[in-house]
Amino acid sequence: MPKSNKPKKEPKKRKNIILEIKDKNKNSEKKTKNFTFLYFIVAIIAIFMIHSYLSFRTEIKTIPYSEFKTLVSQNKISDLTIDNEKIQGTMAQDDGKKVKFMASRVEDPDLVKDLQKGNVRFSGSFENKIVRVIIEWILPFAVIILIWNLLMRKMGGAPSSVLNFGKSRGKIYGEDEIKITFDDVAGVDEAKEELQEIIEYLRFPQKFLDLGGKIPKGILLVGPPGTGKTLLAKAVAGEAKVPFFSMSGSDFVEMFVGVGASRVRDLFSQAQQKAPCIIFIDELDALGKARGMNPLSSHDEREQTLNQLLAEMDGFDTKTGVIIVGATNRPEILDSALLRPGRFDRHVLVDRPDIKGREEILKVHIREVKLARNIDLAVIAARTPGFVGADLANLINEAALLAARKGKSSVTMEEFEEAIDRVVAGLEKKKRVMSRKEKEIVAYHETGHALMAEFLETTDPVHKISIIPRGIAALGYTMQLPTEDRYLMTKNELIDRMCVLLGGRVAEEVIFKEISTGAQNDLARATDIARSMVKEYGMSEKLGHMTFEHNRKPLFLDITPGFGTSKDYSEETAREIDNEVRDIIEHCYVKVKSTLTEKSGLLELVARTLLEKESIDGDELRTILKEHADGDHNNESGEKTDRPD
Repeated sequence: MPKSNKPKKEPKKRKNIILEIKDKNKNSEKKTKNFTFLYFIVAIIAIFMIHSYLSFRTEIKTIPYSEFKTLVSQNKISDLTIDNEKIQGTMAQDDGKKVKFMASRVEDPDLVKDLQKGNVRFSGSFENKIVRVIIEWILPFAVIILIWNLLMRKMGGAPSSVLNFGKSRGKIYGEDEIKITFDDVAGVDEAKEELQEIIEYLRFPQKFLDLGGKIPKGILLVGPPGTGKTLLAKAVAGEAKVPFFSMSGSDFVEMFVGVGASRVRDLFSQAQQKAPCIIFIDELDALGKARGMNPLSSHDEREQTLNQLLAEMDGFDTKTGVIIVGATNRPEILDSALLRPGRFDRHVLVDRPDIKGREEILKVHIREVKLARNIDLAVIAARTPGFVGADLANLINEAALLAARKGKSSVTMEEFEEAIDRVVAGLEKKKRVMSRKEKEIVAYHETGHALMAEFLETTDPVHKISIIPRGIAALGYTMQLPTEDRYLMTKNELIDRMCVLLGGRVAEEVIFKEISTGAQNDLARATDIARSMVKEYGMSEKLGHMTFEHNRKPLFLDITPGFGTSKDYSEETAREIDNEVRDIIEHCYVKVKSTLTEKSGLLELVARTLLEKESIDGDELRTILKEHADGDHNNESGEKTDRPD
């Protein structure tokens, strides 16, 4: 029974901590706003007073006392103010202009009589020297100090001190602030199962401690951008009901040396005080990049920050209940010391969702969207291969915006189809004017892609053909949709994919006896596939089962390696690689040209239909192919070229 009481007391203790954090944050925010406004008002008043005082002094003319007495006798003095040290007033000059003057006072017992005799109005005053010193000396210094104080607050992000540069900039979320749970995360069931025991440990740590178990110190979420790594980390905190410290890797590094390491120390110090809690570091690769990767761009400050992070992860005990969660889409560049057991010892892959996962993600994002009854999420999931959670959320939002633009009360499949085209191919350019000749070239080009996709056995079926310009440079497109999720590709499948890419250029050559610039992207993609077959996949009979690619691309980012790539094979081998790549592409070209030349009549038929309708869906294309095959009795080869139903 005593063991069961301990977990029950933990939530109350954590709740008190969260309330304390909230009160401190509210008080500090209120105090910061009040002080900032007060400094602003005081500075304006002080500057105005100093300016008024100095401007008043610049207009006063100083005269000797003897001249003052002469002016009194000549009745040229008026409005006198007399104090213990000086006499101030207004005097009339020879040209009749009146100016203010000041004269030092001397001991003159006849002064009052002379003033009365000349009918001069005068009065006495007493000047406080303390006030004068404050206005002329102390107040300007105070204004300067206040302005400096405000600048330091803005630069350091903490109350008026340069030393506060080293304070952590992490955002603290209490257990009541994070409303995200695992119900809001879909399509990553394996990742949620991996993180489930972390939640159990944060809720009931005693159950693990009694068995002598140790929870991992760090969990690294890896995966492509947009798959929900940050959302998953917040869901863990929301499920566990613990404080959540959130920072980006770039928040640690500053222009001042030592600031990043100081922020790391401060972050872990705060986390240990608020334990059990979760520290989430997003974009960990900005902080944890491998040391010594590029000697030309060494950054001592970043390496010091990384060293401090490694030291802090070694220094704290997991029994305190502090769990570190990192997220990155470039795990290949992280320092190996970060990935060893005892630091980020558990790596959780948050991969692109499959068709079932995409359907579950769509169900999460449509909760607040009014849908028509004919919506089939399974069809939408099948038509969005390769989409991640962020892409699907954007897709639903685009469909809702299109429905609102059309004045509809609910979102239909028509809007989803249009939104998919917009996300995949770009915005439709309805007003772009194309000549008849260019339209024909685009129509035959896209028809060549579509026919090769339908004639070959291992390619994905055609979903839609369009010659409506979209995006920046797309004059048309042919969309293929896979019938299932694929993770491996054979040599024949790669060759057939290159044949589909070359179909557009070959169709132009067969019909117009010339080629255009529209196939530039197709040629680049076909060349990349052929080069990968030779250099990476060992699919060349001449070069054998060898790989020549050592500069690996990032796992989850579609970017090429940076400068400094080198090859460890001879020039003769490089020449053989180029020849083999050329032979593979030439083989595909001959195959495509033979097929489209034989089917030139069908190519003409589909292209003319496409010119009339501007877009054809996959079912309509296959209907045309079937009708043409039934009426065609001149197939000399006798080979089965149509895709089986």
